[in-house]
Amino acid sequence: MRLACATLTAAALLAACSPAPTATAPLPITPPGDAAGAAVVRKTIPEPAPAPGPAAPNAAAPGIVIPPGAIYVCVSEAAGVRETTAIEFAPKVGALCAKDPEMGPCQYERNVCRKSGGRVYAANGVEITMATEAEYDRKVMRVRLKSN
Repeated sequence: MRLACATLTAAALLAACSPAPTATAPLPITPPGDAAGAAVVRKTIPEPAPAPGPAAPNAAAPGIVIPPGAIYVCVSEAAGVRETTAIEFAPKVGALCAKDPEMGPCQYERNVCRKSGGRVYAANGVEITMATEAEYDRKVMRVRLKSN
C-alpha cells in the first residue's frame, strides 16, 4: 500500500514538473497608438488579390507582399485564412538587421513568428528556415545549451 502511494505521489510530482504543452498563440500585433515609440512594430498587411502571371523567381510563396520599411514578414494560416504580418524595426535596429540578420533582436522576432505558427520571409521574399538560422548561428559561433 505504501509503495502504491509513493508511486502515485512520484508520478504526480513528475507530471506537475513537466513543461506544459505549448499551443501556438497568434502573433501579437502592435496597437496603433504604441507604434510611434516602439522598437518593433508588427502590423497586419491586407491580403492582395492574386495577380495573374508567373511568380517572382526568388519568391518562396506566391502572393507575399513586403511593404517598404519591413525587414521581415510573418505568414501564418488559421482556419484556412492566411494572415500576413509585417515586422518593422526602429531605424537603428532595422539597419542592424538588414546588415547582420544573425543578431539577437532580429532572431528574437523571427522566433516569435515561428512560435505563433508562422513562417518568416525576408525583404527579398526568401523564406528564412531553421537551416538558415543554423547558418546564422555558425556565423556568429553561437552556442545553444540544452538541458536534458
